[in-house]
Amino acid sequence: MAPPPPPSPSTAGAQYAQQFLSSVLSQRGPSSLPYSEDSKWLIRHHLVSLTDAFPSLHPKSSSFTHNDGRTVNLLVADGTVPIVFSSVVYNIPASIWLPEPYPRCPPSVFLTPTPNMVVKPGHPHVDPDGSVRVPYLLNWVYPSSNLVDLVRSMSHLFGLDPPLYTRQNPNPNPSPNPSPSPSPSPSPQPSRIYSRTHFPPSPSPSRPTEDPAEVFRRNAINKIIESVHTDSAALRKNQEAEMDALLSTQAALRQREEAISRGMREMMEEKEGLEQQLQVVLMNTDVLENWVRENEGKRRKEVDADDVFEPADVLSRQMMECTAADLAVEDTVYALDKAAQEGAVPFDTYLKSVRALSREQFFHRALATKVRAAQVQAQVAGMAARAPQYRQ
Repeated sequence: MAPPPPPSPSTAGAQYAQQFLSSVLSQRGPSSLPYSEDSKWLIRHHLVSLTDAFPSLHPKSSSFTHNDGRTVNLLVADGTVPIVFSSVVYNIPASIWLPEPYPRCPPSVFLTPTPNMVVKPGHPHVDPDGSVRVPYLLNWVYPSSNLVDLVRSMSHLFGLDPPLYTRQNPNPNPSPNPSPSPSPSPSPQPSRIYSRTHFPPSPSPSRPTEDPAEVFRRNAINKIIESVHTDSAALRKNQEAEMDALLSTQAALRQREEAISRGMREMMEEKEGLEQQLQVVLMNTDVLENWVRENEGKRRKEVDADDVFEPADVLSRQMMECTAADLAVEDTVYALDKAAQEGAVPFDTYLKSVRALSREQFFHRALATKVRAAQVQAQVAGMAARAPQYRQ
């Protein structure tokens, strides 16, 4: 049985990056990296994908000094970016630093030329200090932007216009073999190719000028790429704003739907209650109509008003009689007043009658007071008689 083939350099680099990032991102305490917990998984994914796509870039942690003098420990992808210029592959040394807010903000990319290299003056995408300003960085959009696409964009733009050139030696020694020989890398880390890095020579006065059509074509391509990035970023912002507005409208519609559903349920419950009450009213109406039909043909008897109310006991009967007599006397006095005002009753007769009626009303009221006192005493006696039952 043949042994399994050895892992490829890209696979070995990705495994090394996974082990290193899992270790360094899981640290806690003062030595932990200053990244938020919800973004560490995405940072690890970006760096592992970058190492898998570009084995010449490998992650590590190092100290970074901000412009305000603060020094923090950050992750950096250090190595070279391969480019193709004039059908020849070159490797541009670069460092991609991940600041604290990454990936919500773009990384900081710097070219790290060796002592025999120089940054091309007036390069459109690289400052004299080595800072990279490609359109992909300027139009960074979270969370779709990533390191792999960034390095691909840098490789394409730098292939059109290399940012580094080899510094010319004032006393060059001619050599029959101008191509550099690769030397083995002493580092055990995966696939470093610093020793094989070579760059296009710096322009000399004897070098022929570039074709204006080629220069125009290259500048047009750069403008088109930058315009596409700008338009895509603006379009994405507009789409995000529209999505936010649609989500807000959807939330408002859901709230209204819930309110309408709740109102419909309450109306259905109220309708059911009204239908039940209607059934009760209809049943009572039928009962009353039946009673009216049954008693309509019967002989009507004369009803005595005194027999309508039946007193509960003797004291209640006395109270009712006294109250009726008191009210009758009061009605009689009122009638005498009217008659006296109209002259139907002589004044002396009116006075005698009122005196006699007032005397009679006084006795009725006195008797009513005594009856009321007797009723209160009887109620107290009844409550006292029922008290032992509650104690038991």
